[in-house]
Amino acid sequence: MSAALKDADEVNPQPAIAALLTFKGPVLLDLDETLYLRNSTEDFIDSARPGVLALLAMRLLDAVRPWRWTGGDSTRDVWRIRCVLTLFPWTTRYWATRVRALAAEAGNEPLIAAVKQRTTVPSLLAPIITTLGFRPIVAPLVAALGLPPQIRIVAASVTTFADRRDGKLRLAVKALGHETIRKALVLTDSRQDEELLQACAMPVRTVWPDARFRPALSGLYLPGQYLSQVKRPGERYVTRGILQEDFALWILCSIGLATSPVTHFLGLGLLLLSFWTIYEGGYADNDRVGARFEPAPKLNRAFHEARVVTPLWTPWAWAIASGAGGVFLLRGTGPDALAGGLAWLAVLLSTHGFFLLYNRFDKTTRIWGYAGLQLARSAAFVALVPISAIGAIALGAHILAKWMPYYIYRMEGRNWPDAPHFLNRLLFFLVLAVLLAFATGFRSLATGTTLALLAWNVFRARHELFSMLLGAHRIDRDKPGP
Repeated sequence: MSAALKDADEVNPQPAIAALLTFKGPVLLDLDETLYLRNSTEDFIDSARPGVLALLAMRLLDAVRPWRWTGGDSTRDVWRIRCVLTLFPWTTRYWATRVRALAAEAGNEPLIAAVKQRTTVPSLLAPIITTLGFRPIVAPLVAALGLPPQIRIVAASVTTFADRRDGKLRLAVKALGHETIRKALVLTDSRQDEELLQACAMPVRTVWPDARFRPALSGLYLPGQYLSQVKRPGERYVTRGILQEDFALWILCSIGLATSPVTHFLGLGLLLLSFWTIYEGGYADNDRVGARFEPAPKLNRAFHEARVVTPLWTPWAWAIASGAGGVFLLRGTGPDALAGGLAWLAVLLSTHGFFLLYNRFDKTTRIWGYAGLQLARSAAFVALVPISAIGAIALGAHILAKWMPYYIYRMEGRNWPDAPHFLNRLLFFLVLAVLLAFATGFRSLATGTTLALLAWNVFRARHELFSMLLGAHRIDRDKPGP
């Protein structure tokens, strides 16, 4: 074995092909990003139609993460493929016709030619495709690649989690036996095949220059993707920052005045989707402006690596459609609904315009504009829904608690301060509520909405409140120093 072939990181395509053509024993070939320069699983999911519904199904799966109970991330693709086969069963038929174009576009021609040449030599064994891709997907793809019919396929089953959970080595051993693996040359691109590479006679890890990993359905737009994958990846911001914060506040501040709580809840949910579709576009524009004009922009690595489309008009179609649904549930039909629709459109347009303007001002000026953005995201719904006085107080406390750390951050010019947001919001709420009581009488606060907002603020601040109380002490009782 040459020194180049001992170190998988040093193997380039030409020595790998030379080894394939001369090796006397069994040859195990990877498929994805090797024989096929893309990922068959992703491309199969990408074939599901309607694409937007399939993308939504994939995002729901990612939110629930059922693979937690079946062996971890290694079984994620089993769930995804089963979901597609269950909800979009016609995808298999469409895949059978699509693979011809995909094979022509992404087939690794030099390697395929080498495989064909090897199969013409009587003294050499025909290669075996060994992949963790799924047999119903890879079988038609291999046929479309034009490989000789004697090529055997060892692939994962979609009916079990064990193949993906146990890994490629165990899959290969189960199909071929230990002795075959021990004598084999293994050609793959993946570091995840380390066990198989260590078990074989000649490990060859080659990253092909034209190989590309393209996530399924990455060319489609879906609200929330930029937030969750680029702006705040890994933070579950949609759940924690929007649903548990903004939307909860929308509900608590207004549902006490609603005649139909269920319809009210659903209507506000549609307005939330409508608003955040546009507000998210402001985040994307903020990153683009920063990358272009700021000398040292603070951008996540995902800004350069994540494949998330940010089209111009599709978000507006989502925003207008969901906003119209929200207006219908909250205002019904007729002149009142028309006025509500126009008011909501004005909210969306003004938020979009203000965010674009905000993004183009210097950082010091943004201090004051940031309060306007927080006002928009916290209180946009009041354009259609009445709120009580205590509800307005809760919104004000929320806006101030969000704005204060930004003010400190910009004024000090360092990192974002580790401020106790929920405790600050509780404090602002109590102070403003007391001032309201002084102005209107304490009996004006004796409502269910007041109790609900107070309980919600205390609950959200419980950890910070406990830490504050635990750390409090009387300095007049401290022992004096020497």
